[in-house]
Amino acid sequence: MNTQELRKEAHDLDVTVWVGKSGIESVVGELNDQLADRNLVKAKFLRAALGGTTVDEAADDLAERVNAELIETRGKTAVFHR
Repeated sequence: MNTQELRKEAHDLDVTVWVGKSGIESVVGELNDQLADRNLVKAKFLRAALGGTTVDEAADDLAERVNAELIETRGKTAVFHR
């Protein structure tokens, strides 16, 4: 599947991972588990999770930690694919 198709598919997905003030570390395991079950996962970054970084930077970092591809970020939401 190419990136455009994945973006279309992700459009109707619900957010299933929330990154809050505990930061990225606290959701690595959860995101890993969800990516193992399905190939697309949508995550939302709360302002408290960012601590001075951008959503893009935080999403890149998270994608790297779970060995996934970052498909897109829009607002405070990111879509991951494995």
